[in-house]
Amino acid sequence: MVYLALTPQGLQEILDTPEAVQMPVWCGANALSEADFAKLERSNITRFIYSFENADKATIQRALSTIEDHHPGERIWVESVVFDD
Repeated sequence: MVYLALTPQGLQEILDTPEAVQMPVWCGANALSEADFAKLERSNITRFIYSFENADKATIQRALSTIEDHHPGERIWVESVVFDD
């Protein structure tokens, strides 16, 4: 499984789970600053250079496509998001 965190709170919740120690974790620029990312001692976290704050469906779909490119066939857990249609 691969995790995608959309918010700082969601990222923290994922990182607090025992499974996340070995599973790939992806997040947006709004969930983890570049400075904090540079300080991480975990190699399983990938940070997008763009934010998911107020992201539309297309942005989330592009992120999922990128994750799929790097982790083909893996199930992707996405932090809950509600879109206004």
